[in-house]
Order: sequence, then C-alpha cells, then structure tokens
Amino acid sequence: MSFDHSYRATSLPSQAPPLAERITDDPVTVKTAQSTVTLAYQANIAGYWHNVTIIWCKNLMNHSLSITVDSLKGDFHYTCKIDLKPWHFWSKKGYKSFEVESNRVDVYWDLRSAKFSGSPEPCTDYYVALVSDEEVVLLLGDYKKKAYKRTKSRPALVDAVLFYKKENVFGKKMFATRARFDERTKEHEITVESTTFGHREPEMWINIDGVVVIHVRNLDWKFRGNQNILVNKQPVQVFWDVHDWMFKSPGTGHGLFIFKPGLVEAESDKDGSSRGANSDSSTASRYYSARTGSTAPDFCLFLYAWKIE
Repeated sequence: MSFDHSYRATSLPSQAPPLAERITDDPVTVKTAQSTVTLAYQANIAGYWHNVTIIWCKNLMNHSLSITVDSLKGDFHYTCKIDLKPWHFWSKKGYKSFEVESNRVDVYWDLRSAKFSGSPEPCTDYYVALVSDEEVVLLLGDYKKKAYKRTKSRPALVDAVLFYKKENVFGKKMFATRARFDERTKEHEITVESTTFGHREPEMWINIDGVVVIHVRNLDWKFRGNQNILVNKQPVQVFWDVHDWMFKSPGTGHGLFIFKPGLVEAESDKDGSSRGANSDSSTASRYYSARTGSTAPDFCLFLYAWKIE
C-alpha cells in the first residue's frame, strides 16, 4: 500500500497553541484547577494525513481522554471521548468506533494497570490504539505487544508524528512534565522550581533528569528569556515567560515554558553569516526528514505552570 504525501492534511500551526482555558474568571484554586495534557499528531488514516489531537484531562470530579481527528480540509472534527472516572473500573478497558470521512476508525484502550505521576496522562503500563484498515495508525503507551494482540492489527507502514505537547500544571513551587526530544531516546523528566515569595531574591531552576540546566537569579528582572542547552548532546532551545508569577496574584496567571529541539537562529544566520559560538551551519541537516523531503516538522513542548495557594 503506497501513500501519496501530496494528500497531507493542513499542517498544524507553528505558533504556540491557545493559552490555558479558564473554568471561571476567579483565581484558580485546588478545587477549580483542571490539569490537561494535549498531544498533537499527524497520522496516516486510509492513505491520507490527518491531524489527530489527544487530550487527557483531570479535575477534582472527573478524568477523561478525548481523541479528535480533523477532516482533510480541517473544517470538521471527529471526536471520541472516554470517561475514566475512578469509580468506573470497567471504563478503564474498552473499545469504540467512529467514522472519519466514511472510513471506520476503531479505538482500543486498556488503562486498568496504568500508573500516573501527578499528570492526567499515564506514564507506564497502558495502551491506547487507533486502528484503521487493520493498521495501528497511532499507538500510545508502553503495552505495545498487548495492543497489537488485542486489535489483531499490524503496525502502520508510516509512523504517526508528534508535533507538540502542551501541558497545564498547577502547584506552589514545583512543576513537572515529561518529553522526548528525539524519538530514538528515552523520555526525559523536566521540572521547574522557583522561589518568588518571601524575603529572598526570586530565583528559578529548570531541571532535566534531576540535573539543573538553567538557573535564573533576580527573576523579577529576568522574568523573560531564552537559553540553549544540551540534552544528551542534542541542542534544545528553552524559552520562559514568568511575568504573571512576579506581578499577578496566585491563580490569576501562568508561567510559560517552551522547549524546542535545535538552536536559536539569529537573523544574521539566515543570511549566511554567523554570530557567536552557538552558530552551527549543520543544524538544519540534522533534522532533515526523508519522510517529506524537507526540514522535519519541529516538535515543541509547551508547559503552562499555574501557581496556586
């Protein structure tokens, strides 16, 4: 079965996804906080590339998983929602079907043994599989063998591609998420810690796998910035904006952190010149994709960190 990449769906937006949704206009509290993890993929369904959005959502009363597949033109959305309420054990393993432009798509999931680490998205011992034409076109989780056995389907000829991950996290001083900057490497544990109250000078630490990679002092003056770091010898750009932490009441604004593989490109670099030791003319070639014949789509992690009391 061959795939024509000219039928690729409308590409996902390159800018940051919409800001976190507010439940009310009042300050966010422990009772009103709604943690979400959004994963935006492109997957090949029946020979056509479709944007697929996975949303894990958890608040004080509910826990759910939503899967949305966009039409080829992006003007219609096909959605399958799964409620994972803790008192409904039976809902943690199941099966649903829906149609995407006259093509049947089956969703299988098993979350009975899923382990969580403070996020609405499981970290281990689960699977969620999208199946079309007896192919697993998108597979989440580490129970891959169990997923293939249950669905009685083969792996897709072309893997789905993750474009961005967006997570809303609530806390007082520390915020955690996970991300894989290269599909060939393991997932990394990312934490942001800060001291923005009291008599001490406000500071912030960004850690990856327990190692401090960025330390910002005088945060009231340096509440916005960016820095290049190395993660397993791979360059990653880190951007932060914690203005609301410093100048708004808790629960009324968030800090934004963006992690993007690659190096920050200066304007002069685009013209062929170089500036500083961070310039690297071979960066583009590292991310060349044979899949499209052009520069590979950039993965981005967006972390929205909400300080609450």
